[in-house]
Amino acid sequence: MKSRSKVLIIAGSDSSGGAGIQADIKTVTSLGSYAMTAITAVTIQNTTGVKSVISINPKEIYNQIIFTVSDIKPDAIKIGMLHSNAVIIKIINVLKKIKTKKIVLDPVMIAKGGSKLINQKAIQILKKKLIKYTLIITPNIPEAEILTKIKIKTKDDMVNAAKKLIKLGAKNVLIKGGHLKSKFVHDIFVNKSEIKIFKSKRYDTKNTHGTGCTLSSAIATFLSCGKPIKTSCELAIRYVNSAIRTNPNYGKGHGPINHLNAFNINNKFK
Repeated sequence: MKSRSKVLIIAGSDSSGGAGIQADIKTVTSLGSYAMTAITAVTIQNTTGVKSVISINPKEIYNQIIFTVSDIKPDAIKIGMLHSNAVIIKIINVLKKIKTKKIVLDPVMIAKGGSKLINQKAIQILKKKLIKYTLIITPNIPEAEILTKIKIKTKDDMVNAAKKLIKLGAKNVLIKGGHLKSKFVHDIFVNKSEIKIFKSKRYDTKNTHGTGCTLSSAIATFLSCGKPIKTSCELAIRYVNSAIRTNPNYGKGHGPINHLNAFNINNKFK
Protein backbone atom coordinates (compact mmCIF):
# COMPACT_ATOMS: atom_id res chain seq x y z
CA MET A 1 0.00 0.00 0.00
CA LYS A 2 1.45 3.37 -1.00
CA SER A 3 1.34 6.22 1.52
CA ARG A 4 -1.34 8.77 0.71
CA SER A 5 0.31 11.72 2.45
CA LYS A 6 3.07 12.79 4.84
CA VAL A 7 2.58 13.80 8.49
CA LEU A 8 5.22 15.32 10.77
CA ILE A 9 4.75 14.46 14.45
CA ILE A 10 6.30 16.67 17.14
CA ALA A 11 5.81 14.93 20.47
CA GLY A 12 7.28 13.04 23.41
CA SER A 13 8.18 9.36 23.47
CA ASP A 14 6.19 6.84 25.56
CA SER A 15 8.26 3.77 26.46
CA SER A 16 5.08 1.71 26.96
CA GLY A 17 4.05 2.34 23.34
CA GLY A 18 0.45 3.28 24.11
CA ALA A 19 0.65 7.06 23.87
CA GLY A 20 3.03 9.75 22.67
CA ILE A 21 5.01 9.49 19.48
CA GLN A 22 4.62 5.70 19.36
CA ALA A 23 0.82 5.99 19.27
CA ASP A 24 1.13 8.80 16.71
CA ILE A 25 3.28 6.72 14.34
CA LYS A 26 0.94 3.72 14.66
CA THR A 27 -2.08 5.92 13.93
CA VAL A 28 -0.64 7.67 10.89
CA THR A 29 0.67 4.39 9.48
CA SER A 30 -2.55 2.47 10.11
CA LEU A 31 -4.52 5.16 8.27
CA GLY A 32 -2.27 4.84 5.23
CA SER A 33 0.06 7.82 5.52
CA TYR A 34 3.78 8.35 6.13
CA ALA A 35 4.95 9.46 9.59
CA MET A 36 8.00 11.62 10.33
CA THR A 37 9.01 12.61 13.86
CA ALA A 38 10.71 15.14 16.08
CA ILE A 39 11.01 13.86 19.66
CA THR A 40 10.59 16.53 22.36
CA ALA A 41 11.11 14.36 25.45
CA VAL A 42 11.66 10.77 26.50
CA THR A 43 9.29 9.48 29.17
CA ILE A 44 9.89 6.39 31.27
CA GLN A 45 6.42 4.97 31.84
CA ASN A 46 4.12 1.99 31.66
CA THR A 47 0.36 1.53 31.95
CA THR A 48 0.47 2.30 35.70
CA GLY A 49 2.10 5.73 35.40
CA VAL A 50 5.06 7.95 34.51
CA LYS A 51 8.36 7.30 36.35
CA SER A 52 10.37 10.17 34.85
CA VAL A 53 10.65 12.63 31.94
CA ILE A 54 13.95 13.35 30.16
CA SER A 55 13.96 16.58 28.18
CA ILE A 56 15.48 16.92 24.71
CA ASN A 57 17.48 20.11 24.10
CA PRO A 58 15.18 22.65 22.36
CA LYS A 59 17.86 23.36 19.75
CA GLU A 60 17.99 19.67 18.83
CA ILE A 61 14.19 19.53 18.56
CA TYR A 62 14.39 22.48 16.16
CA ASN A 63 17.15 20.74 14.19
CA GLN A 64 15.16 17.50 13.94
CA ILE A 65 12.28 19.39 12.34
CA ILE A 66 14.29 21.62 9.99
CA PHE A 67 16.51 18.83 8.69
CA THR A 68 13.55 16.48 8.16
CA VAL A 69 11.28 18.92 6.34
CA SER A 70 14.14 20.19 4.15
CA ASP A 71 14.05 16.74 2.58
CA ILE A 72 10.42 15.59 2.92
CA LYS A 73 7.74 18.30 3.13
CA PRO A 74 4.81 17.36 5.40
CA ASP A 75 1.20 17.74 4.30
CA ALA A 76 0.17 18.20 7.95
CA ILE A 77 1.79 18.51 11.39
CA LYS A 78 0.64 17.07 14.70
CA ILE A 79 2.06 18.69 17.86
CA GLY A 80 1.85 16.85 21.17
CA MET A 81 3.89 17.10 24.37
CA LEU A 82 5.81 20.39 24.71
CA HIS A 83 7.04 20.39 28.29
CA SER A 84 8.79 23.77 28.61
CA ASN A 85 8.57 27.38 27.45
CA ALA A 86 11.95 27.08 25.69
CA VAL A 87 10.64 24.18 23.60
CA ILE A 88 7.45 26.03 22.67
CA ILE A 89 9.40 29.13 21.57
CA LYS A 90 11.58 26.95 19.32
CA ILE A 91 8.48 25.28 17.86
CA ILE A 92 6.92 28.67 17.08
CA ASN A 93 10.16 29.75 15.35
CA VAL A 94 10.26 26.61 13.22
CA LEU A 95 6.56 26.85 12.27
CA LYS A 96 7.22 30.36 10.94
CA LYS A 97 9.92 28.94 8.68
CA ILE A 98 8.23 25.83 7.29
CA LYS A 99 4.79 27.46 6.80
CA THR A 100 2.68 24.28 6.87
CA LYS A 101 -1.00 25.30 7.20
CA LYS A 102 -2.58 22.10 8.53
CA ILE A 103 -1.35 22.00 12.13
CA VAL A 104 -3.10 20.03 14.88
CA LEU A 105 -2.20 20.88 18.48
CA ASP A 106 -2.93 18.37 21.25
CA PRO A 107 -2.06 20.37 24.40
CA VAL A 108 -0.71 17.45 26.46
CA MET A 109 -0.50 18.54 30.09
CA ILE A 110 -1.37 15.63 32.36
CA ALA A 111 -0.62 11.92 31.85
CA LYS A 112 -3.43 9.37 32.23
CA GLY A 113 -2.11 8.45 35.68
CA GLY A 114 -2.14 12.09 36.83
CA SER A 115 1.52 13.11 36.34
CA LYS A 116 2.01 16.74 35.21
CA LEU A 117 3.89 16.95 31.88
CA ILE A 118 4.21 20.73 31.34
CA ASN A 119 5.21 23.72 33.48
CA GLN A 120 3.10 26.82 34.16
CA LYS A 121 5.18 29.23 32.07
CA ALA A 122 4.92 26.89 29.09
CA ILE A 123 1.13 26.81 29.46
CA GLN A 124 1.00 30.61 29.24
CA ILE A 125 3.14 30.74 26.07
CA LEU A 126 1.07 27.96 24.51
CA LYS A 127 -2.10 29.97 25.22
CA LYS A 128 -0.84 33.37 24.15
CA LYS A 129 1.35 32.46 21.16
CA LEU A 130 1.35 28.88 19.89
CA ILE A 131 -2.43 28.46 19.51
CA LYS A 132 -2.48 31.16 16.83
CA TYR A 133 -0.27 29.10 14.51
CA THR A 134 -2.53 26.03 14.53
CA LEU A 135 -5.54 24.99 12.47
CA ILE A 136 -7.16 23.12 15.36
CA ILE A 137 -6.52 22.51 19.05
CA THR A 138 -7.84 19.31 20.69
CA PRO A 139 -7.84 19.58 24.51
CA ASN A 140 -9.62 17.15 26.80
CA ILE A 141 -11.73 18.62 29.61
CA PRO A 142 -8.95 18.97 32.25
CA GLU A 143 -6.71 20.63 29.62
CA ALA A 144 -9.51 22.96 28.50
CA GLU A 145 -10.09 23.92 32.14
CA ILE A 146 -6.39 24.77 32.60
CA LEU A 147 -6.28 26.81 29.38
CA THR A 148 -9.52 28.75 29.96
CA LYS A 149 -9.96 28.70 33.77
CA ILE A 150 -13.57 27.59 33.16
CA LYS A 151 -14.87 24.73 35.32
CA ILE A 152 -16.44 22.24 32.92
CA LYS A 153 -19.35 20.16 34.19
CA THR A 154 -21.76 20.25 31.23
CA LYS A 155 -21.81 20.40 27.43
CA ASP A 156 -22.61 24.13 27.66
CA ASP A 157 -19.45 24.61 29.71
CA MET A 158 -17.50 22.79 26.99
CA VAL A 159 -18.91 25.16 24.35
CA ASN A 160 -18.08 28.21 26.47
CA ALA A 161 -14.52 26.97 26.99
CA ALA A 162 -14.14 26.36 23.25
CA LYS A 163 -15.40 29.87 22.49
CA LYS A 164 -12.82 31.29 24.90
CA LEU A 165 -10.08 29.37 23.08
CA ILE A 166 -11.34 30.88 19.81
CA LYS A 167 -10.98 34.33 21.38
CA LEU A 168 -7.41 33.42 22.35
CA GLY A 169 -6.65 32.85 18.67
CA ALA A 170 -7.63 29.25 17.90
CA LYS A 171 -9.25 28.81 14.49
CA ASN A 172 -11.01 25.54 15.36
CA VAL A 173 -11.44 23.70 18.67
CA LEU A 174 -12.41 20.10 19.42
CA ILE A 175 -12.96 19.55 23.14
CA LYS A 176 -12.98 15.86 24.03
CA GLY A 177 -15.79 14.95 26.41
CA GLY A 178 -14.62 11.63 27.81
CA HIS A 179 -14.07 13.01 31.33
CA LEU A 180 -17.75 13.94 31.80
CA LYS A 181 -19.74 11.17 33.44
CA SER A 182 -22.57 10.25 31.10
CA LYS A 183 -23.91 7.31 29.10
CA PHE A 184 -22.57 8.80 25.88
CA VAL A 185 -19.38 10.73 25.11
CA HIS A 186 -19.88 14.14 23.53
CA ASP A 187 -16.94 15.68 21.66
CA ILE A 188 -17.66 19.28 20.72
CA PHE A 189 -16.27 21.03 17.63
CA VAL A 190 -16.40 24.84 17.61
CA ASN A 191 -15.21 27.62 15.32
CA LYS A 192 -16.42 31.16 14.66
CA SER A 193 -19.27 30.03 12.43
CA GLU A 194 -20.55 26.73 13.86
CA ILE A 195 -20.86 24.27 16.71
CA LYS A 196 -21.00 20.52 16.07
CA ILE A 197 -21.51 17.84 18.75
CA PHE A 198 -20.22 14.33 17.98
CA LYS A 199 -22.09 11.76 20.08
CA SER A 200 -20.43 8.37 20.69
CA LYS A 201 -21.17 5.29 22.76
CA ARG A 202 -19.13 5.07 25.96
CA TYR A 203 -17.22 1.81 26.42
CA ASP A 204 -16.73 0.52 29.97
CA THR A 205 -12.99 -0.08 29.91
CA LYS A 206 -9.81 1.08 31.67
CA ASN A 207 -7.88 0.64 28.40
CA THR A 208 -7.88 4.20 27.07
CA HIS A 209 -4.18 5.11 27.28
CA GLY A 210 -3.19 7.28 24.32
CA THR A 211 -6.67 8.21 23.10
CA GLY A 212 -5.85 11.92 22.93
CA CYS A 213 -2.59 11.39 21.05
CA THR A 214 -4.32 8.99 18.69
CA LEU A 215 -7.26 11.31 18.00
CA SER A 216 -5.09 14.32 17.16
CA SER A 217 -2.81 12.22 14.92
CA ALA A 218 -5.83 10.78 13.13
CA ILE A 219 -7.22 14.28 12.55
CA ALA A 220 -3.83 15.36 11.15
CA THR A 221 -3.75 12.32 8.88
CA PHE A 222 -7.20 12.93 7.42
CA LEU A 223 -6.38 16.62 6.96
CA SER A 224 -3.15 15.65 5.19
CA CYS A 225 -5.19 13.60 2.73
CA GLY A 226 -7.30 16.65 1.84
CA LYS A 227 -10.42 16.05 3.93
CA PRO A 228 -12.21 19.10 5.45
CA ILE A 229 -11.62 19.94 9.11
CA LYS A 230 -15.01 18.81 10.46
CA THR A 231 -14.96 15.59 8.43
CA SER A 232 -11.42 14.89 9.67
CA CYS A 233 -12.64 15.22 13.28
CA GLU A 234 -15.61 12.92 12.67
CA LEU A 235 -13.51 10.20 11.02
CA ALA A 236 -10.83 10.47 13.71
CA ILE A 237 -13.44 10.05 16.46
CA ARG A 238 -14.80 6.93 14.73
CA TYR A 239 -11.28 5.51 14.44
CA VAL A 240 -10.54 6.10 18.14
CA ASN A 241 -13.88 4.63 19.23
CA SER A 242 -13.16 1.46 17.28
CA ALA A 243 -9.64 1.34 18.73
CA ILE A 244 -11.06 1.56 22.27
CA ARG A 245 -13.69 -1.07 21.58
CA THR A 246 -11.13 -3.57 20.22
CA ASN A 247 -8.36 -2.84 22.76
CA PRO A 248 -5.83 -5.66 23.40
CA ASN A 249 -6.15 -5.46 27.22
CA TYR A 250 -2.42 -5.16 27.94
CA GLY A 251 -0.87 -4.03 31.23
CA LYS A 252 -1.95 -3.65 34.84
CA GLY A 253 -3.13 -0.04 34.59
CA HIS A 254 -4.59 2.11 31.81
CA GLY A 255 -3.86 -0.16 28.86
CA PRO A 256 -3.36 0.86 25.22
CA ILE A 257 -5.99 0.96 22.51
CA ASN A 258 -5.89 -0.98 19.23
CA HIS A 259 -4.33 1.22 16.56
CA LEU A 260 -4.47 -1.62 14.01
CA ASN A 261 -8.27 -1.51 13.99
CA ALA A 262 -8.02 0.69 10.87
CA PHE A 263 -7.23 -2.36 8.78
CA ASN A 264 -10.62 -3.79 9.75
CA ILE A 265 -12.72 -0.65 9.24
CA ASN A 266 -10.77 1.04 6.44
CA ASN A 267 -13.59 0.64 3.90
CA LYS A 268 -15.85 2.84 6.04
CA PHE A 269 -13.45 5.75 5.65
CA LYS A 270 -13.36 5.76 1.86
